[in-house]
Amino acid sequence: MFGGDTSASVELTVWGFSPLVPGSTARQPATAKWYDRRDSVFVEFCLEDSKDVQVKFDKSKFEFSCVSGTDNIKHQNTVDLFGEIDPKGSKHRRTDRSVLCCLRKAEAGKSWPRLTKDKTKNNWLSVDFNNWKDWEDDSDEDLSSFDKFSEMMNSMGGDDLPDGADEEHDSADSDDEKMPDLE
Repeated sequence: MFGGDTSASVELTVWGFSPLVPGSTARQPATAKWYDRRDSVFVEFCLEDSKDVQVKFDKSKFEFSCVSGTDNIKHQNTVDLFGEIDPKGSKHRRTDRSVLCCLRKAEAGKSWPRLTKDKTKNNWLSVDFNNWKDWEDDSDEDLSSFDKFSEMMNSMGGDDLPDGADEEHDSADSDDEKMPDLE
C-alpha cells in the first residue's frame, strides 16, 4: 500500500516501552502514587493480585518488581530518588489491591518536592493528593495520624505494615461518606 516490502514487521515503541502481550518476558512499569511525610515518603503501586513481589531499597534509589493480574503481567520500576533514604528503615506491604512502600528518609524533616531525582514526568507516577499534607508548618506536638502511622512503621521489624494500617491508609476516601436519603 505504501510501497516497499509489505512482509516487514513494525515494532511500536513508546518512551522506551514496547506493548506487552500477556505472558511475555518484557516488563512494564507499575502505576504508582506517592506522598511525602516528615520522616518518610510513601509509594503505593496500584496492582491487583500481585505475586512474587520484590522490593530492594538502596540509599539513593529503590527497585520494585512483581507479577500481577490473571494474565501474569511482569512489572518493574527503578526509581532514582530525590533524596536519600535509610534502606534498613524502609519497609513494604502487599495487599490484594496494591503494594505500599514506606521509604524512611535519611534526613527527617526535609520536604521532597518530587519523588524522583530527575524533573522529567513519568507517565506511571502521580501524586496521591488524597494523602498529601503540607506538614512543614505543623508543630511536632500536632502529629497527624499518618505521621503516627509512619512512626509505627519505622519502629517495626520485617517487611509488613502493622495490622490495621490498611484501614488508616484508606480512610481518606471521600466517597466513603454516607449519602443522604432520596426524597
